[in-house]
Amino acid sequence: MTFVQLIDCRTSRFDEMNQLMDRWVEQTKGKRTATHDVIGKDRSDASHFIEIVEFPSYEEAMRNSNLPETDRIFQEMVALCDGMPTFTDLDVVRDEQLYAAGARRFFEALGGPEVPSFDGLLIEDYHDHDPANEQDVIGLDAVRREVEMWKSGFDFDFTIDDQLTQGDRVCTRWTWRGTHTGDFMGIPATGKRVSMTGTTIHRCAPGGKLAEGWWQYDRLGLMAQLGVLDDLEQ
Repeated sequence: MTFVQLIDCRTSRFDEMNQLMDRWVEQTKGKRTATHDVIGKDRSDASHFIEIVEFPSYEEAMRNSNLPETDRIFQEMVALCDGMPTFTDLDVVRDEQLYAAGARRFFEALGGPEVPSFDGLLIEDYHDHDPANEQDVIGLDAVRREVEMWKSGFDFDFTIDDQLTQGDRVCTRWTWRGTHTGDFMGIPATGKRVSMTGTTIHRCAPGGKLAEGWWQYDRLGLMAQLGVLDDLEQ
């Protein structure tokens, strides 16, 4: 179970404390078990700071605390604080990456039986970058036309293999599987079951809707499965 520790402190020497944390990161390289560290400053009290440190589990947090470097840095941190810091230990009982959830809903909608409206998923002037297209796809109407082109050629769905989030970006690694049921880019239906892998990076707008997307996928491999490359080689 993911474990989070909140460190609540007051200091008028934050620049020094920041440098101290940089030293801890350097000195514990390859040994620390913390996976994420965030420091926030109270907007109503410039001397009030809360550090949020995330670990894979409570046991890993204890391993981290027992590092001699951690103990040394902690003693120096206390000396920079206006009073003794307080600690709150939390077992994480819910962890919902909201931007990632929005991207998952987008891929689920793409794999549905009909062309989705995308009204609750994409902003009105959504901007799609696909190297297979001569021009970027911009706006909901253009996105629907693009999806309609794919759906006219394939009965398909997506499997989410991996997702990573950073700030307002969500990176999704996916596998696409489809049956070639109709004309696609001038290629008549073959009935073949095909697949390809790809990665999409989405930029999310405040509120959670997707605002921009960058696609990379194995379109050449798809064409090979459809037999197009065999025709070119003959």
